[in-house]
Amino acid sequence: MSIKAYQRAATQAETPREAEYRAFGQATAGLVHIKEHKLPPYACIEQIDFNRRLWNLLAADCATPQNQLSLQLRGQIISLALWVSRYSSEVLREGADVEPLIDINRTMMAALSER
Repeated sequence: MSIKAYQRAATQAETPREAEYRAFGQATAGLVHIKEHKLPPYACIEQIDFNRRLWNLLAADCATPQNQLSLQLRGQIISLALWVSRYSSEVLREGADVEPLIDINRTMMAALSER
């Protein structure tokens, strides 16, 4: 079986929580790469945009009435997504440190890994 076929089969067997964890892992890995290699803002657009889109998707899901999280938690996630969006712009425009984005993603991953 090819690697792509294995990856496709693995993602089809994931729970939504596992898929979110994996997506945050990918986004965080991109941010860590930026940090470790001290990349300039123009070289970070794809990674920053991937992270921002992930948070926007999460916020959009939290805004739906079908979401089963508490209203308070949904509001907190939406608030964090708005912050991530604003701060991501600072990273790209002003060269702000990506560490806060890494930290917030790792916090989210820790919460997703709890049962």
